[in-house]
Amino acid sequence: MTPVTLPFIPPMLATPGSLPTAAQDERWAYETKQDGQRVMVYLPGDGTVLLRARSGEDITAAYPELRPLGGALGGTAAVLDGEVLALDARGRADFQLLQSRMGLAHAPARAARRAAQVPVHLVLFDAPYVAEPLLRLPYTRRRARLEELGLAGPHWSTPAAVTGHGAEALRATREHGLEGVVCKRLDSVYEPGVRSRAWIKIRNMRSEDVIVGGWLPGKGRLAGLPGAVLVGQRAGGRLRYVGGVGTGWSTAERADLAALLAAAATGTCPFDPVPRIPEARWVLPRLVGEVSYSTRTRDGMLRQPSWQRLRPDLTPRESAADLPEDP
Repeated sequence: MTPVTLPFIPPMLATPGSLPTAAQDERWAYETKQDGQRVMVYLPGDGTVLLRARSGEDITAAYPELRPLGGALGGTAAVLDGEVLALDARGRADFQLLQSRMGLAHAPARAARRAAQVPVHLVLFDAPYVAEPLLRLPYTRRRARLEELGLAGPHWSTPAAVTGHGAEALRATREHGLEGVVCKRLDSVYEPGVRSRAWIKIRNMRSEDVIVGGWLPGKGRLAGLPGAVLVGQRAGGRLRYVGGVGTGWSTAERADLAALLAAAATGTCPFDPVPRIPEARWVLPRLVGEVSYSTRTRDGMLRQPSWQRLRPDLTPRESAADLPEDP
């Protein structure tokens, strides 16, 4: 079969936001937000497959178990939008597992070994090209064309989307411990490389109290201010480091925080064990804050943390329940 020369199509991106109003609900589709690596899948119709990351990098060799997808459509050429996931024992996306598979595009032997240990699964959710460009078609027609392809295999699938019932869809993802939803306007065209308001992503976030044990100096426009605070939670009588938080403040709030950190400065790291963090400045662990985050890694670190507020009403002893000894 002669391969088709396919156009390069950067992925369309979603904008963070909130659910559409009840009056607009039926004009939107809702898909589960996946916690994986975004990919554009190029199928030129000759039995091969090319996977490109969001950056445009060729990452095909990192995922050898997806090569058979190249023949799934026969001679039909297509460019499909999806996400590569690594699933835990409960069938949920685990980004920490996936990290062991990422970055191996230039090490095919290692990629093959890791594929045997941590196989991936590709979920497909859009079809900007199937035999012809579909970019200007509305989401509903592109989605129907994708589903007509019947792509379901040992390492790939096309999960369902629902129209309307956005609040219920978001609640279901929260109850099942999933990352969130992506809301897609039914009449939206595919906008390559654009972060569009026609797609809205909503992430389920958790919040907890943490104890500030250090900080990192800001750079550039944040020079002279804290760029991030280093936070921990109690675990078995120790203060265990759980991550760095670098977002969530205004410039004025960072300045106020800088004064509090300066007053609590110490030369001794309060975390046990001591994390290896170049340029860290340590403080007495007496400031308590509330942070939001998406999930925890298996070793207890916070993913995508964002600062919410100081908790002057709490002492470090009152702040939070102990972490498990081995999160």
